[in-house]
Amino acid sequence: MALTHSLGYPRIGAKRELKFALEAYWKGASSREALQELGAQLRARHWRDQSGLDLVPVGEFSFYDQVLDMSVTLGNLPARVRGFHGDALDNYFRIARGRSAEDHAACCGVAAGEMTKWFDTNYHYIVPEFDAGTSFTLNATRLLTQFGEAKAQGVAAKPVIIGPVTYLALGKAKDGTDKLALLPRLLPAYAELLAVLANAGAEWVQIDEPLLVTELDAAWRDAFKTAYAALDTGGVKLLLATYFGRLLENLPLLAALPVQGVHLDAVNARDEVEALVAACPPERVISLGVVNGRNIWKTDLEAVLAWLEPVAERLGDRLWLAPSCSLLHVPVDLAFEQKLDGEIKPWLAFAVQKLEELLVLAKALNQGRGAVAAQLSANAAAIAARRSSKRVHNPAVKAAVAAITPALGRRQSPFAVRAAKQAAWLNLPLFPTTTIGSFPQTKEIRQTRSALKAGTLDEAAYKTAMRREIAHAVRAQEELGLDVLVHGEAERNDMVEYFGEQLDGYAFSQNGWVQSYGSRCVKPPILFGDISRPRPMTLEWIGYAASLTAKPMKAMLTGPVTILNWSFVRDDQPRSVSCTQLALAIRAEVQDLEKAGIRIIQIDEAALREGLPLRRAEWQGYLDWAVGAFRVTANGVADETQIHTHMCYSEFNDIIQAIAGMDADVITIETSRSDMELLDVFESFKYPNDIGPGVYDIHAPNIPAPAQILALMKKAAARIPAERLWVNPDCGLKTRQWSEVMPALANLVAAARTLRAEAAQ
Repeated sequence: MALTHSLGYPRIGAKRELKFALEAYWKGASSREALQELGAQLRARHWRDQSGLDLVPVGEFSFYDQVLDMSVTLGNLPARVRGFHGDALDNYFRIARGRSAEDHAACCGVAAGEMTKWFDTNYHYIVPEFDAGTSFTLNATRLLTQFGEAKAQGVAAKPVIIGPVTYLALGKAKDGTDKLALLPRLLPAYAELLAVLANAGAEWVQIDEPLLVTELDAAWRDAFKTAYAALDTGGVKLLLATYFGRLLENLPLLAALPVQGVHLDAVNARDEVEALVAACPPERVISLGVVNGRNIWKTDLEAVLAWLEPVAERLGDRLWLAPSCSLLHVPVDLAFEQKLDGEIKPWLAFAVQKLEELLVLAKALNQGRGAVAAQLSANAAAIAARRSSKRVHNPAVKAAVAAITPALGRRQSPFAVRAAKQAAWLNLPLFPTTTIGSFPQTKEIRQTRSALKAGTLDEAAYKTAMRREIAHAVRAQEELGLDVLVHGEAERNDMVEYFGEQLDGYAFSQNGWVQSYGSRCVKPPILFGDISRPRPMTLEWIGYAASLTAKPMKAMLTGPVTILNWSFVRDDQPRSVSCTQLALAIRAEVQDLEKAGIRIIQIDEAALREGLPLRRAEWQGYLDWAVGAFRVTANGVADETQIHTHMCYSEFNDIIQAIAGMDADVITIETSRSDMELLDVFESFKYPNDIGPGVYDIHAPNIPAPAQILALMKKAAARIPAERLWVNPDCGLKTRQWSEVMPALANLVAAARTLRAEAAQ
């Protein structure tokens, strides 16, 4: 009998209940007890959603981030928060976002933990911090509490933790300490945790080691051997889970580790199933991720059964079935979608539906296909309908892609020539100031947008309201003294969804929310067909903003790679083809903006690096088509038009040559949380164009002082010539409040003026 289980479940709630509870608590509008009660209610509901499974994950629920949870469990707290008053939850939020709820009554918070992307996903985790003195002391309270709740509710609970080697790899040692030197200190805490869980009644513990799908040197491979030899105590059974890719040369390593079960992402590593089964000891459980946990398309159940049935016959009770990875990366339930395109909705599966697919597969294996004949027939019909739909394929789009030539990706002149023309045209001061694009999305803006969608506000009234918000943003920037202005993006719900709504080939959900970090949720559009742009998308709003000021107005667009990586992407053609289609659509928008007199155009590629394959051997192929798509988008303009791009929370030092190859006139990046560490690469690589290192951390409520901004900019100026430096926040301001934004930007402008004065001496 094949068993079923899940590696993790979305924690935000089907209607983003966790988001709203967190934000109410942080504002002081709700109590700690109310937040904790809401968390308990969500956990209970999510366990009920998974009640058909043989084993249900417990402990992956988080109030902010599972990696930060592991740091707290291991007692690895940054020194800056160890002495604060308040309870553990408040200290937890200080690490996550710089402030707890209590700190709103105080003068200031602390530096928030650095964030970066979780492998190649759009989920951000809080980076563990290490130094030579790091020690680990177990605090199992959170995990034991959730495990106890699950047992009391009759849940067949399987605790979930991040494995020790992946945990070390995810962290940073800013003093240069060898992270692997900490492994002997770390392993006793893990051994103690497993013993505690065994004493609490856990039979299986899922221990996640996705690091195994990456390239590892000998030291890291040896670390796995050392770690699991130390954890092979017999107190609890370990299911070692890998996901997001293929094991390749690490397959024998995984097979040889002394664990009782292993999980393989059989969506991405289907070709490794037979080899893994053959390499593992005959008593070991083999868990196969047969349903895609990263995308929202229905599983072709007949196709899966065709290769899975022989495996099931061979493994018998040793076969477990699961999604490929945690369902954190997909929305909760398709049943909440009442307005989704009627042709496309039957092609989709959210978390609840993915678990239903899993149960159908298990029943087919255990009882024969006849036991689920109706379900298999309905699934086959949906798969066939999608393949034959005339809405998926557009011959004109395919012809446009086929007609692309190298000339479309080249600017007319080298950067030095362009820069001189742009300087004469724009007449900007040294250390020019700007923002990344968005301004606060206030309650009033959201209510206006909701009223338009509900039909209680007509289009004319909506446009009037949005113009009022744009005018307010322009006046505020002029008052602050910023040099290059933006329109503020009041009309945009999301930097990807907004564009997807205006492109043919996209569909949209009402409640398809997924967590990006903390309380930040995104609703990825669904890229189901060939992409084209029927009409201009931003021209009216940006043109209006430009008419309100004599200062340069910067247009804001989302780039093709980011639109691709932040969408649920079709799986019936290469991602590179979809990206090129998007590039042609955004290129047309760039050219329309230039024709309208907009001379600064920012094309955000925040997600460029997150699409990077997890293995270096595959990087160049991705970078070739991703950078090529950006260049197609950006390079159809005159030398005088200045092209900006933006990247946030990306460790891009190892792809700096590819980023330089994008040939954007100005790039803005996140450097505030990393204390300009990301700029270290510029000491060895002479980046040729202008750069704006983000000096205002917009993901925390803290307001940076002028001296703090000045110190960061001076670190940047030590690496990059002053005449090529811009001063800006590290990301858009939509999630912040005006009460935070105005003083923070005033300090940013003040710091820039100080820099100019010092440079003039």
